[in-house]
Amino acid sequence: MNYNNYHFTIPSGLNIRVITNTDAKNEADDQYAIVHTMLSPRFENVGMIAAHFGDIKSPHTMKDSYDEIVKLFDLMKMDKSIITCGAPYAMPDEKVPVDSPGAQLIIEEAMKDSDIPLFITFLGPLTDMASAYLLEPRIAERLTCIWIGGGVYPNGGAEYNLSNDIAAANAVFNSPIPLWQVPKNVYQQMLVSIVELEERIRPQGELGKYLFEQLVEHAHSKFAYRIPVPPGGRTGETWVLGDNPAVGLMLWDHPNDFDWIPAPNFTQDMHYIHNLSNRPIRVYKHVDSRFILEDMYAKINKFTRISS
Repeated sequence: MNYNNYHFTIPSGLNIRVITNTDAKNEADDQYAIVHTMLSPRFENVGMIAAHFGDIKSPHTMKDSYDEIVKLFDLMKMDKSIITCGAPYAMPDEKVPVDSPGAQLIIEEAMKDSDIPLFITFLGPLTDMASAYLLEPRIAERLTCIWIGGGVYPNGGAEYNLSNDIAAANAVFNSPIPLWQVPKNVYQQMLVSIVELEERIRPQGELGKYLFEQLVEHAHSKFAYRIPVPPGGRTGETWVLGDNPAVGLMLWDHPNDFDWIPAPNFTQDMHYIHNLSNRPIRVYKHVDSRFILEDMYAKINKFTRISS
């Protein structure tokens, strides 16, 4: 599925296939990344997989994510046939996959005879990537995985996406899958003010109104705050659109923005174990937040203006 209502076309050979794996109802930033993905003409969107996000907020988080994706597609009047369900819970250990329609979609798309590169973005846990690989190891050389997750290098530590399936993260990091990691301190570079979103997103029709209002609702909810606010913590006027780097890196990938390091492993308290025998992965140290945000604003503005 490509959205191409622009006064330019993507040159031959530069399109990519994209599967998005998203814990869409976890908080409020996945929604922005989903819309940004669907409006980017370089992407042939071949799958949108609903991911779980533990059981603290809800007993059926994968279904919550699925329903949220459907809501966004309805607001955009887009074909919902690419939406499917991922695993409803984390892997029990590093060797045992959790099969799902989402994992099967990854396998099916990876094994297609296609010259168009396949990228899979993970905006939450790595459950479906690890499960697909364990079910069909041949997919490892047929895709690139981009993960928003993991703590600050070199030590690591608590990080939400990692916490929802540490076993899956270890399975992926120990595999030969080409991996681009955007750790916590890098995705936190996507800082926005809420008044910025009020000015740039809220006026953009029903879609913009929903994107803005659901973020404000979540940003001021009981899940968003620790009181008193720690240094550098949320203040009520800011948020981080931490999932959008997954989109931005598929649009502009600068070689000075990442380091190649041997893939680490993770302890149960989410610290890195540096394993020099693992294959190297890209670990990003910088993303261009200005480019990513302005590209998203422009695409949403144009989409809602044309579709209204």
